[in-house]
Order: sequence, then C-alpha cells, then structure tokens
Amino acid sequence: MLSSRFLGKRDLLRRATMVAAFFLAGTISFASRAAAQVPPPRSAAAKLSRAPARPKLVVLLVVDQMRADYVDKFLGQWTGGLKRLVEEGAWFRDAAYPYAATETCVGHATISTGAFPATHGMVANAWWDRKEQKMVTCTSDPDPSVKNIGYAGATPKGADTAWRMAVPSFAEELKFQTGGATRVVAFSLKARAALTMAGHKADAATWFDSGAWVTSTVYGTQPFIEEQAKSHTAKADFGKTWALSLPEKEYWYGEKALGAVPPEGWDLTFPHPLRGKSSVSEPDSAFYEQWASSPYADTALTELAEKAVDALNLGKAAGTDFLAVSYSSVDYIGHEFGPRSREIQDTLVRLDKDLGNLFAHLDQKVGRGNYVVALSADHGVVPIPEDMQKTGADAGVLHLPEVQERIEIALESLNYPKPTVARITGSDVYFAPDVYKKLQADSNAMSYVLVAIGTAPGVAAVYRAEELRDRPATQSPTLRAFALSYFPGRSGDLFILPKPYWLLDSTPAGKPRSYGTGHGVPYNYDQHVPVLLMGFGIQPGQYFQPITPADIAPTFAALCGITLSSRDGHPLAEALRHPSQKTAARKPVPTANP
Repeated sequence: MLSSRFLGKRDLLRRATMVAAFFLAGTISFASRAAAQVPPPRSAAAKLSRAPARPKLVVLLVVDQMRADYVDKFLGQWTGGLKRLVEEGAWFRDAAYPYAATETCVGHATISTGAFPATHGMVANAWWDRKEQKMVTCTSDPDPSVKNIGYAGATPKGADTAWRMAVPSFAEELKFQTGGATRVVAFSLKARAALTMAGHKADAATWFDSGAWVTSTVYGTQPFIEEQAKSHTAKADFGKTWALSLPEKEYWYGEKALGAVPPEGWDLTFPHPLRGKSSVSEPDSAFYEQWASSPYADTALTELAEKAVDALNLGKAAGTDFLAVSYSSVDYIGHEFGPRSREIQDTLVRLDKDLGNLFAHLDQKVGRGNYVVALSADHGVVPIPEDMQKTGADAGVLHLPEVQERIEIALESLNYPKPTVARITGSDVYFAPDVYKKLQADSNAMSYVLVAIGTAPGVAAVYRAEELRDRPATQSPTLRAFALSYFPGRSGDLFILPKPYWLLDSTPAGKPRSYGTGHGVPYNYDQHVPVLLMGFGIQPGQYFQPITPADIAPTFAALCGITLSSRDGHPLAEALRHPSQKTAARKPVPTANP
C-alpha cells in the first residue's frame, strides 16, 4: 500500500473526482432531457455508444545514455527490434531535453510523467538535503516502515520508492483512472529508473543490486520474478566472454577507446571476460560490475519482461496494461569506454537482437498492432575529453574540488564560517546553513564568489538560484535550461555551466578519474536523444519538428483516453493515426554504409 503521506493527496483526488462525477451526471441528465426532444438517427446513436479503441498494452523502453546519433550511425547494422522501430514506427529526429539536469533519475521521471524537473522534482540522481545535511538519492525513502526486499534469498540494504517524485507517472494515472484494471510492471538495473517509470505504486517494480533482483515493501514481490531469480541468475554468466559480434572491419572506431577507464578485470581491447578479479573461482563484486557493463544484462532484462507478459497475461485483461524496461548497460559502457568505442557499437547490435525477440514475443502473446511502444533515452553523453582534445577542440576536465577550494579562499577574509560550502554535486553548489542567505545580502562577497568560480578552468557561466525561480522568460537557452531544472528546496544555490566538451568531475585532487566520461549539462550531446514510437495508433514516418521526451507520456495518455495530472509535454498529434486511417506502406529507411 502507499504510505500515509500520500493518502491526503489521494483522498483529495477522489473527492475531486466525485465532485466532477456529480457535475457530469447533472450535465448528462440535462443533455439527455434536451436530446430526447430530437432523437438522433439510429446509426449516429450506434457510433456514439461505441467506445474508442485503446491499446491493450503500453510498452515504454528507455536505453540509458543512448545518444540520438547512434541511430543514424548504426542503423545499417541492425536487423531486429531497433531496426523495426525505425522502419515501422514514427522516428522523431529532433528530440531533445530542454533542461540542464541530463541525468538518469531526471530523464526517466520526465519520460514517465510528461513533466520537466521543475515540475516533478527529481532534480538529479542525488542531491544535498539541507535539513538532514547529507546527500540523498532520488529514490531513498526515510519512512521506517519501508524496506527493500531481495529475491532468491537476497537481503539488500536501504529503502527505495518513488515518494520524492512530486507528480504521478503516466502508469499510475492509467491504473487509477481506469478503475485499477491496469497492471504496472517496470524493470531496470537501477532503482532510479525502474521506480520513476512505475511511479508511486506498481504490481512489480524491480531492479538489480549487488548480484540480486530487488524491490521494496511498497511494491511487493511477484512469484514469477522469484522463479526467474532462482533459475536464471546473473552468476550463471560467470565465465562467459563478451566478444565482437560483427566482423572487425564493420566497427567504426579503433581497438582502444582513447581515455577509457574499463571495469576492474578488463583491459581496453576485446574480448572482455566476465570472470571478476583475476584468479577468482566464484562471482565477486568485480564480476557483477562487468556483467552490468555487458550485453548479458540487457538480455536478462528482456527475459524478465517476457516472463512478465506470460505470467501476468499482460495485454489480455479488460484494461490497458503497462510494461516498462530501462536498459542500463549502455550507460555503464558509455561512462567507461565513451561514445566513440567498439563497446557501444557492439552492445547496440546485441540490444537490437534482444528487442527483436521482445517484439516477436509481444506479437505472439498480445497481437501485432494491439500494443504501442515508445523508445527513448534519459540523456546522452559527452565524448571522453582526451579523445575530444585530439581533434583540436577546447576540451578538458572541470575539477569541482578545485572550484570548492576557490570559493573557500574567496571568503576566507570576510568572516564567513568554514567550510562555507556544504557540497558541490554536478552543477549544483550548496552552501552551509545560512551562508547563501548572507551572501545574497552581501554583494561584495557574492561578487568574490562568482569571480572565483567563473575564472576556474573550464567554467563558462555561473547562475544564481534567484535567477531561475518561476521559469523566467529569457533568450538564453542555457539559463532557461537551468530554470527548467530548478526545484526550490532541492536544487543548489549556485549553478555552474561548464564550457562545451568540458567534463564536470568530482574526483579528489591527486586521484585518477574512475570513469571515462559523463553527462549532466545543457549541451546537445547530452540533451539530444532518440524518440521512436511504433504500433497501435501510430502513423509511421520520419518527423523533424522539435519535440522533447516529455511528449511521450501525453501521447500515451491521448491513445489511452486519460488525463495527466500535470504536464509540460504535449501529445505528438502528427504521429497519431485516426481510427479510420490505415497504416501506409513503409519503405525501408535508407542508411549509410558504416
């Protein structure tokens, strides 16, 4: 059940629904009396009584860290599900997030709710909690009655739910507005992906943690996941090897990705063994890191999704069911090897096959044309700085510990308490209690701080929280991007915009970077992602108008005849087919030879 803190909102919603129902009943009664004077033709009455068609199943697929240009680059090598989405679906070529906080939790919440972070409140994967004076993850739940539950005897730590998400997901609105007939199922390797897609309550919301499939008490367990966790364990892949799946001449990039930082136990060249640390005979923590950074994890998620379809008979009930899968491995691989790597290219070839198997399963179990699919990504990724530098571009690493030291030095002689900075995480600078309030009243000190940050290598601009509130009208795309990411109480006090191709890095001084590259800024390489729709109600084609992934949930809502509580996106009407409109014959999309 939902925790008590949601009951007030739910009660208000139910009361509002009742009031609307009484009003609607009165309106219908009046309209019925008026209409009775002139009865409509029998054919018209029959049309009015016929309920509009709805998809039997809504499928949401998110490929973590999938840049939009991957579709253009690698489409010619795909033969399965990714190719089918492009050739049989609606391909939106100019889809991008308009906000700055291009991170996993933020992107999944945006896709799921149809709202931007300034509305849904998931401003980062984790942020500084001013009240608790510590970092909190976007899914951590402080309710002592909530506990994480492990399948197959696992005993995970922590407590994760979507309680910090300020608006309902499309899936929970669908379930609520259709009388509970909807089953909601979501899978990912990450809690912050599975839970934001599912919403505050689901029939199954499952993620992977330390070698086990995990959920929490709010969502409960499912027998089919227990069976899958026992019979198809991740450790069954121990000892396997990830080798290139295409002839070597088909790969775009060199054998070794410049600046890459592979998982422990791997080097920069294929093949990549899934054997953990050297000389171990049983799966260890290094093995599970390798497994998550391999295509084997994507296959495991696909198998879970197929099991859910079978066990719960998704798409066969009276209502519309919801199935979501977030494929996390592309993100892990991208962080380690970067976007210009054979590893990225190969894992997408394999994901294409997995999605082909999933769609074939849905065709058989639900029926081709009875389900609708949307595929997108939560963010892109910047090229590895060392790789970008060889092109002659101004690229580098913006060291955030150095920025923090600059701020402390700037305020050292002005009688500010030490430390003045509580935390810098991503672009957000959080000051110690009362420090920023004092800075707002001290223009001289504020100027010192802004200059100290602004002159650090790699910094393009610094924004203040008061510049971002209430989404001010502005001609600056970066200022608008930070405003769309700003949520009072959770976002920082100051915000750092790095120069293009400069990587924000929190690695302590003197230590090597533990990853190749990252994301999280308002540049097109982080914002531009694919949006592909296919199936029920979708008109195939290529579409070039600017859209955002926040448009996916409103499009689903239009197809299912429901209303979202709060949205920043809009239905993609240009790709919605009229019920009487037949699907046009579609020629394969021409692709360049890789």
